[in-house]
Parts: sequence; C-alpha cells; structure tokens
Amino acid sequence: MGFTAPAWASGEKIDLTSSSIGIICIVIFVVAYALVMLEEKLHLRKSKPVLVAAGIIWVLISIYYVTHDISHVTEEAFRHNLLEYAELMLFLLVAMTYINALEERKVFDKLRAWMIQRGFSYQSLFWITGFLAFFISPIADNLTTALLMCAVVMKVAEGDKRFINISCINVVIAANAGGAFSPFGDITTLMVWQAGLVEFNEFLSLFVPSLVNYMVPAAIMSLFVEKKNPSAVFAPVAMQRGARRILILFLLTVLTAVLCHSLLHMPPVMGMMMGLGYLQFFGYYLRITLKRRQTKAQREGDRRRIDMLGSMVPFDIFNKVARAEWDTLLFFYGIVMCVGGLGFLGYLGLLSEVLYGQWSATSANVFLGILSSVIDNIPVMFAVLSMQPDMSHGQWLLITLTAGVGGSLLSIGSAAGVALMGQARGYYTFFGHLKWAPVIALGYAASVLTHLWLNAELF
Repeated sequence: MGFTAPAWASGEKIDLTSSSIGIICIVIFVVAYALVMLEEKLHLRKSKPVLVAAGIIWVLISIYYVTHDISHVTEEAFRHNLLEYAELMLFLLVAMTYINALEERKVFDKLRAWMIQRGFSYQSLFWITGFLAFFISPIADNLTTALLMCAVVMKVAEGDKRFINISCINVVIAANAGGAFSPFGDITTLMVWQAGLVEFNEFLSLFVPSLVNYMVPAAIMSLFVEKKNPSAVFAPVAMQRGARRILILFLLTVLTAVLCHSLLHMPPVMGMMMGLGYLQFFGYYLRITLKRRQTKAQREGDRRRIDMLGSMVPFDIFNKVARAEWDTLLFFYGIVMCVGGLGFLGYLGLLSEVLYGQWSATSANVFLGILSSVIDNIPVMFAVLSMQPDMSHGQWLLITLTAGVGGSLLSIGSAAGVALMGQARGYYTFFGHLKWAPVIALGYAASVLTHLWLNAELF
C-alpha cells in the first residue's frame, strides 16, 4: 500500500474537530473499541461493534456534507479509505488461504510431530518459535509469520492454555519487531519506503534496535515458562500429497509480491493475488491426477493403493478461502474506515500538528508508537506522512521503528495480534496480553534508546 494523498486532502474538506458531529464520532469510536476490548467477557465478536461504528461515523459525515451540497468530497474520501482496506484485505486473504492449505495438508502436524520427537521442552519451543517469527517476518510480513508460528504452537502445546497464551505474545512481539527492519515486514514500513523517505538498505539500521525490542521481553517472559515437555504423545504424521509444493508456491507468492513492488512499482497485493492463482492451478492439478491414480489403481485391482488413494482428501481452494478468519478481516474494515473517518474530520491532522508543533520530534515519535497500540499503526503513519514534518533521517527511522513495534503493547495494536486473537480464540486474549504490557514496554523503551545511541549520526 503506497502513500498517495487523496484529492480532498487540500480541497473542500471541512475541519469538524470542534463540532458536535466530530465529538459524537469520537464517542462512537471509543464505545466500539471498548466493546472490542471486552470481547472475551461479552462473547461478542470484535468485528460487530466496529462495523456498526464505521457506518454511523460515515453516515454522520455524509449528512453534514450533503446539507452543504458537497457530497462528492465524502464519496471520494470514503472510496480512498475503501481502496486502502481492499489492498490490505486481499493481501491478508491470500496469506490466510495458504496457511489454511498448509494446515489441511498436515504441514503443521508434521512440524509438531518433529518437535515432540526431538523432545523439545516448552522453554526451547518458546525460543524456537520466537526466533523463527523474528527472522521470517521481514520476508513474509509480520501477520503471515504470526499466523504460521501460532499454528505451530497450537499444534505442539494443544490444550495448554497458559503456554499457548505466553507463546502467542512472544510470537506477536517477535513478528512485529522483525517486520520493523524490512519494507516488506509491515504495512507501515512499506508506506515509508514507497514515500521515498527511507531507502531499502537503510532499513537494516533498525535491525539491532528491533532485536533488542524482542529480546528484552522474551528473556523476562521465558523465566515464567514451565520447565516441562509437551504432554502430547509422539505419533508419526504423513503430510498430504502436495504439501511441500504448496509451501514452495507460498514462498514463490511472497517473492512475486516483492518483485511486483520493487521492480514494477505496483502494490504488493497484485503479486499476492497472482500467487492465489498459482494455488488454484495446483489444486486443479491435484484433483485431476488423484482421479487418474484412483482409476488406474481400480483397473489394476491394487487393493492397498485403492484404500490409500481413497483416504486422500481432494484439494478444494474455495474451502481454504472460506476458512479464512473473516471476523478478523471484517474487523480491519471497521478499524480502517472508523479511523479514516476520524482523520477526515480532522482529528489525526490535529494530533500531528500538536505533536510536531509543540513537542520535540523524538517525543512525538515515541508517543505515536505507543498510540499505535490503541489506534492501528497504519492510520497513525498515514497521518505522519500527510503532515510531512521536517525531521532528520534518524527521526524518520525512529517513527518507522516505533510505529512497527509499538503495536506489541496491546493485542489489538497490530495486525499480528488481532489475527492471533481470532486464530487462538480462547487461548490468546486481550487481557492475557495486557498483563505482560509492562515487560513489553521495557523492550519498547530499550529499542528506542538503542536506536538513538547506535544511529546517533543520522539525527
């Protein structure tokens, strides 16, 4: 998703921050977010309140603009936000579809069996999944990586609520930290790169601060991981036919998305959707070749082969799409549109003007990182890019870092956290994450200080 200022940004948009409509919209958003935070207690899916809130906010905005005979402004603003969401949603949908396909082909069952066979303790599993998340997310993005590692944790420690909760927190922190030093690790880093404010190789300056951001809380949390092995008994697992090739297609899809953006300057979602086509063609191949093998086995009277082929599940791509975490995808729609509406009213611009006009750039960037744990980091970064504050190169790297890792402070602060709340429903929760917030905050502070010291010449 690239940064492109909408036409209404400097046009007929009216500042409604001090109006009754603006205040009502803020109240609606706060109430909706409160319901999201209480999802575990109310058993109300998080998408419901934000979908309604987004609709009400834009209805109120539209009513005001229609009465002033400039309805085209709100229409263009809404479409602009909708396009941003569409890119994000389709990107996530492809990633989730591949994850579901790999799970159905028993890839994660196989990895789980391997870990149990090797006798890894909970301590070892905690660090293995954390480091894998940290180093995979710069390539596969923090959300996809978190979903992948969460699936592994859920399989290995099946039913162990305490370990799954702390491991999911660890994975979220690691994936967000790993995504902060790569343009393809997070939507916000991609926005900064596309805006031309940080060159591709310059993101590596954030590697050490990102590693510190992960290591500090992980080291403390690991002390509270039980020193025992998973209770699951080892049982050999055979991956379904095509599992390895689907994994290769997933990597090829990520590579396609990277090349589409870096060489053709097209949105990464184009490459991801093309990758979905790869999976569809391969699913077709699996289906027709399975039928041919079954027919051949029946013709030859090979009873053992007939039974083996009969037990294979035909691959259906649309079943994988249907199993995507739709509550999460709809939640993102609500959040993007809610915050987009508040930004259109003028609140995000007002916040940026106050921060960069009255505070130091360092204080503002650190605060915005913390704010991104409550308000999604995408609109926060969009607001900063819209303001284009006069900052040094080191400060642009700082806001890239803080917006990327600040979301780890709360489970709802990042795409990875929100997705895992859906995938590990009942195990990884808002309040389960919240109790570790002070420890995560230590890592956040340590990463900021490390960047200020290590990259001092950039300021």
